[in-house]
Amino acid sequence: MKCNTGDSSFASGIVQEKLSRLGIANEFDLMLHLPLRYEDETHLYPINDAPEKKTVQIEGIIIHSEVMYRPRRQLVCQVEDSSGRIFIRFLNFYGSQVKAYSVGTRVRLLGEVRPGFFGAEMIHPKCRIVGECEPLADALTPVYPTTAGLSSETIRKLIRRTLDSGKHLVHLPEILPDMLLKHYRLPNFRDSIFFLHQPLPDASASLLQERTHPAWQRIKFDELLAQQLSMRLHYRQRRSRSAFILPKKNKLTKTLLKSLPFRLTGGQKKAWAEISRDLAAAHPMQRLLQGDVGSGKTVVATLAVLQAIENNYQAALMAPTEILAEQHYRKLSGWLDPLFEPLGITIAWLSGNQKKKQREIMLANIADGSAMLAIGTHALFQEQVEFDRLGLAVIDEQHRFGVHQRLALRMKGAKTGSAPHQLMMSATPIPRTLSMSYYADLDVSIIDGLPPGRAPVLTKLVADTRRDEVTGRIREACHDGKQAYWVCPLIEESESLQLKTALETHDTLRLTFPELKIGLVHGRLSPQEKFAVMESFKQGEIQLLVSTTVIEVGVDVPNASLMVIEHAERMGLSQLHQLRGRVGRGAEASICILLYQKPLSATAQERLKIIFEHTDGFEIARHDLRLRGPGEFLGARQSGVPMLRFADLERDGGLLDAARTVAEELLRDHPEAATHHLRRWLGDGSEYLRV
Repeated sequence: MKCNTGDSSFASGIVQEKLSRLGIANEFDLMLHLPLRYEDETHLYPINDAPEKKTVQIEGIIIHSEVMYRPRRQLVCQVEDSSGRIFIRFLNFYGSQVKAYSVGTRVRLLGEVRPGFFGAEMIHPKCRIVGECEPLADALTPVYPTTAGLSSETIRKLIRRTLDSGKHLVHLPEILPDMLLKHYRLPNFRDSIFFLHQPLPDASASLLQERTHPAWQRIKFDELLAQQLSMRLHYRQRRSRSAFILPKKNKLTKTLLKSLPFRLTGGQKKAWAEISRDLAAAHPMQRLLQGDVGSGKTVVATLAVLQAIENNYQAALMAPTEILAEQHYRKLSGWLDPLFEPLGITIAWLSGNQKKKQREIMLANIADGSAMLAIGTHALFQEQVEFDRLGLAVIDEQHRFGVHQRLALRMKGAKTGSAPHQLMMSATPIPRTLSMSYYADLDVSIIDGLPPGRAPVLTKLVADTRRDEVTGRIREACHDGKQAYWVCPLIEESESLQLKTALETHDTLRLTFPELKIGLVHGRLSPQEKFAVMESFKQGEIQLLVSTTVIEVGVDVPNASLMVIEHAERMGLSQLHQLRGRVGRGAEASICILLYQKPLSATAQERLKIIFEHTDGFEIARHDLRLRGPGEFLGARQSGVPMLRFADLERDGGLLDAARTVAEELLRDHPEAATHHLRRWLGDGSEYLRV
């Protein structure tokens, strides 16, 4: 989040230019440039008593100093106090340091003690020449985020000068009502800032380092509160706009439901009821429909499309990839063409690779309203696409689209004077804390559970050295009439990552299985080529499909019961879960084999352990958020959302709950305080979500 208060002439021009690289534009930004960590320089350890693998401070006399050249050039000093000796190594050093760190010099060192070949040693410690009775620091020393040409010490001096001048009194007034602070036991805002920059001598180092000290809690609470206020205001703003009222009529929807070979689950019925109610409201729906892989989101979205069409309004369905968009087109055409043909309604398909004549026909049908449903990729929001009466925009895998793309699609309905309803779908379940923070401006529907008759997917972890066993399993499954996927991460060979390419794997597997029909699909094929391969696989003509991760979402082949994911250690949790969801779509038991290459990093081990132990997408998403943080997890959505700097959604769930409650209370009872708080944290509010 970008804070915006205070005077911009708080440092010299050169320093200000460097500070701007850290996002610091004024004194308030400087006050909010909080320490990364704290160093304890308040006491000294005798050298022989200094614990290993812990940052400690020692002091002694240099008794030996030498530049050594083996195994590499380094400055090595030996330091002694009354208890013992320790080696100090500087791998990068200046000539001035060689002169300064001469024999007989007293130095104070801060660093991590570790065992060396000749005894205890420190590598690149913080080193300061001191006098014999140099006083120790009386409090923890803050260490700040830095940039080129601006050290932590320089930033510390600048902040201390600002605090000592009293200017912080102007820029850090208390905004929140006293009764709220007392109820939630929050310290004063200014006192919290002052304390974090200049901790008291008796401050708990562990509470400060772990950011659980009350001063840290106050800063994190205020940041979360600003985010909640911005989301709630956006939510209110959206509900104040007018939208097309699309009441439930049930004629087409009932006909569709009767024609389907399955019944809706309880979760689907609940989600459909929530969406249907929103469509009948006078303000634009902005609802996120989320459910695990294979939970049946598409049919619920189709019912929403029909409710719009029953009211004589158009609908658009946008997907992030050609494969997924074309699959939606084929599936919805199969469901809806029998309903639409007697009414003279068509479905338009738009992609970036259509022939000019076909595209012109589709654009004309959308513009004159004869195509009541348009399906496509990002081509849908391009300037030349004009809708007659767009009433509903459905966006699949919404996290892959940015704010501006979603806004462009929404603006397609602007010429009628009302905003179209928006339904966003996600097969990547969103953890509760993320939903409450970055998605707090949306209404959320969750489809819990899977359709009946789905067999669970068994996940196996197999080292690459056991590849022959895996190919044996493939042969067995295909000879039994089943189909299989073999997924490779990259299409081009990378020496650094040592990944097999899909092309190479396809050639190898053709030699291994000369009796099988093996297909290949990857990102470089044209949309027509991809569709032809996928259709052959779906029809059972291809027994084994070698693919890159282009089949990550949406592909539905019930007879495919075995998947091999190569180099699974290189993939993220969400991607592995999405890929695994391509099998287990029929009644047969399915297996997903995760092939990995040793040695595994600690992070890769943890990822594979999580995907092995869990099948619930929401639980996997919670772990994914913990490992990656919200920035990567959110994808393109983050371009419209103020990102959190201090709060951690995994650890600060309690603060988030409190911030939600206080945001409602401020907007209701203390609107001026809400306005001031937002101005402090978000400036003029230009970062509010717009879609």
